[in-house]
Parts: sequence; structure tokens; C-alpha cells
Amino acid sequence: MSARCFVFLQHVLPRHLLTSLVYRIARVRVPVIKNFLITQFIRRFDVNLEEVELDVPAGFATFNDFFIRELGAEARPIDARPGSLISPVDGTVSSAGQIRADSILQAKGLRYSLDDLLATDLDDAMAFVDGSYATIYLAPYNYHRINATLDDELIAARYVPGDLYSVNANTVAELPGLFYRNERLILHFATPHGRAAVIFVGAFNVGSISTPWSGEIRPRKSGVVEALEFTTESIKVCKGDLLGWFNMGSTVIVLLPRGVCDWRAGLQSGTALQMGESIGQLGNAVA
Repeated sequence: MSARCFVFLQHVLPRHLLTSLVYRIARVRVPVIKNFLITQFIRRFDVNLEEVELDVPAGFATFNDFFIRELGAEARPIDARPGSLISPVDGTVSSAGQIRADSILQAKGLRYSLDDLLATDLDDAMAFVDGSYATIYLAPYNYHRINATLDDELIAARYVPGDLYSVNANTVAELPGLFYRNERLILHFATPHGRAAVIFVGAFNVGSISTPWSGEIRPRKSGVVEALEFTTESIKVCKGDLLGWFNMGSTVIVLLPRGVCDWRAGLQSGTALQMGESIGQLGNAVA
């Protein structure tokens, strides 16, 4: 199927309804059904079971539990060097580089704005003008937990309702504004280097997004931007700490201010990453 046909098919499918159906199937607890789903998924996507901490499939109550599986303690070492910026996820770089004024590259010939992506007040977007970004796609076989890229303080979290298009390479290349059309959870951080943001972009078949502080967030097709409430005024996290997870796969976007980050050589579209490895070096923010 061509990329354009695949995107057209998504336009006509009931994306939220199908995603809701997948959500229910992924949480079936009948052993014979959930074990079948897990074993077929492993065969289809060649999942590396040596990294998995629990027994497979017996150690998982549902397919979704397997999908958001934790790995063994030594499976993802964290680059602890001072100033290193680590990959927040396992995945493949869709695009990475410098933000051009307030414009971010989605794919060749397609760009979108900080204002549209962050869907909030002007100050949030201004913090990242001429800054740096990295967009990382999580394939179905990837480890699906999202971790902190550096030591920072979570100061705000906002859920933005939206659509549920696929975020695979074909859709990224063909559908303008994909990342601001889709639902997303935006985490804002204060760091010694200035502001930072990590954005969880929802997608087709992503039944929900979860964080340790918000619990599970189910998709909403429309509505207002929702500020999530914390039990404390702010939350400090260390590099490598858990930020949340996708219940089924999607994309993460990292934003940093101008003058803060030098991406490592060779970080470009198609680069495969593992959570914890260094993807850049941090410096001082421009005043």
C-alpha cells in the first residue's frame, strides 16, 4: 500500500472507535486469549525476551501489561556523565536538529510551529524559539516507557485533546501538521539550563497515556487543554527516572532552549536509539 493510500485510509476509518476497541482487547485477562496475543506479538515483531524482567507470558496479566513491560535492571544503563543528554526512549529518530525561529521540521517539505505543538500561551512557545528538538518514533517492538532526559523539575503537565492518526514514517511524510493534530501530553520542566519539554504524542491504537502522577489518561477527540494537577507544587526527577508510558506505541518530542544542546554527531533521521544512551551534550542557556 502506498503512503498516500495509507493516509487516505486513515481519514475514513473511525480512528477513536477502533482505538477504543484495541484498548479493550489489550486488557483481556482470560489467560488463553492474553497469552495468544503476547506470543503472536513476540513472533511478529521479534521482541528481545532476554531483557524482560518477568516470565513471558505467564508473568503478565494482560497484553497491555506486556506491552509496557519493565526491563531488567542492567538492560538500559544510563549515561551518567555530567552534561550528557540521554535518549528518553527506545526508538528511531524521525527528525532532530535546530528549531528555525518557531518552526520545527516534521519531514522533508513539511514543518509545523511551536505555537501549534504546545497549544498554550505564548511564553511556552517563546522559551524554545531557535532552540533544539528531537523527534523519536517508538515502533511496536520497542520498550515503551519514557524516561527523563536530564535532571530537572516538572513544573506543569498539560493534556491536549486531538486526533489519532498513525505516527509511522509514511504518515509523518504525507500528513501536514501530524504532531499537533494528534492528542498529546506535554510535560514542562525547569532545568539548570533553562526550560525543557517532553511531549508524548498519541496515535492510532494508543489506548491511553499514563504517568506516575496523573494515572491513566484516555483519549478525547475534542475539548479544552487540561492542566493536570499534582499532589505537590513541583516534582524533581533525575536523569533516567520514569516519566510515563504509552499504552501501545507512538512518538516523543524533546524541546530545549536556544544555545543549550549540541546533538551528537550522526544523530539524524533513521538513527536507532536505546533509552539511556547519550544523544547530546548540554551547555549554558543563552540569556
